[in-house]
Amino acid sequence: MRVMVIIKATKNSEAGVMPNEKLLADMGKYNEELVKAGVLLAGDGLHPSSRGKRVRFSGGKKSVIDGPFAETKELIAGYWIWQVKSMEEAVEWVRRCPEPMPGEEAEIEIRPVFEAEDFGSELTPELRAQEEQLRAEVERQRKS
Repeated sequence: MRVMVIIKATKNSEAGVMPNEKLLADMGKYNEELVKAGVLLAGDGLHPSSRGKRVRFSGGKKSVIDGPFAETKELIAGYWIWQVKSMEEAVEWVRRCPEPMPGEEAEIEIRPVFEAEDFGSELTPELRAQEEQLRAEVERQRKS
């Protein structure tokens, strides 16, 4: 199963406080362990919401909202995409994670990623083929 591991933003991450050398080294070592175990598929840190935008869809209209966004506890500071055998395995990996926001209370959320079979018969053979074709094209573009 694939999971998205979401590192929640904090006051410091939203203020643009960058991690120190020790945290970068600890996270690098942790990421190396994830790679060696075949767990890590992707991951990155994110700039503060002050550098972001939201697009709100309402009643057929779209409006753009500039950051920063008020609710820090609802914001994301970074993420990983992991391939694991179970949610329990994902939790065990998160328990091994270095403290992501030293000196602040931090939270990491784990969410399963939808797989094609989760959509049942609504994902027709034609739609499934289209999805597979798109994934193959993304992979091709990534390699070139």
